Amino acid sequence: VSDLRTSALPGSLDLSHSMFDLRSPPHRFMKRYDSFSSVPSSTSSRKDSQGSNRSLDTITLSGDERDFGRLNVKLCYVSSVEQIWITVLHCKDLSWPSSCGENPRIYIKGILTLPKPVQFKSSAKEGCNDIEFMETFVFAIKLQSLQAVRLVFKIQTQTPRRRTIGECSLALRELSSEESSHWLDISPPSK
Repeated sequence: VSDLRTSALPGSLDLSHSMFDLRSPPHRFMKRYDSFSSVPSSTSSRKDSQGSNRSLDTITLSGDERDFGRLNVKLCYVSSVEQIWITVLHCKDLSWPSSCGENPRIYIKGILTLPKPVQFKSSAKEGCNDIEFMETFVFAIKLQSLQAVRLVFKIQTQTPRRRTIGECSLALRELSSEESSHWLDISPPSK
């Protein structure tokens, strides 16, 4: 899943997307319904994905389109020193399987899919609906190399055992010296 709206509106605030925000594509409009549920999204997501609880969420979203949360990251390329700056800001509306427990320790693992992959990971935080990371990672890589690869994020639990609970990615074709903010939809891990 790629968010290609890199910096369409430079002055806009990306911190809160209203479901009535007409700048958002229609599919994001539908997915925002989950955050208005009175049940914590981690609980409602588990129930709805198993089909045991028919609610408004299951009417508007099928099993594969469930909202697993979103990851907010910022990217910037400093051409003078050939560095990519990746800032992992936070996960919003995050949900995880009940087998992970109530509050697992969660971290973000990032991978630049170069021929020799570059990997990094955030510190682990206590699992909750909205986790702030606010961590920046800097790598010296030529722009031409980066524009042909993807940046993949894996949302992983540290406790009770290491496990990937979701993932998202974006292409780096349009990296620039102007910092761009991205909201990435988290999807179930690929098998």
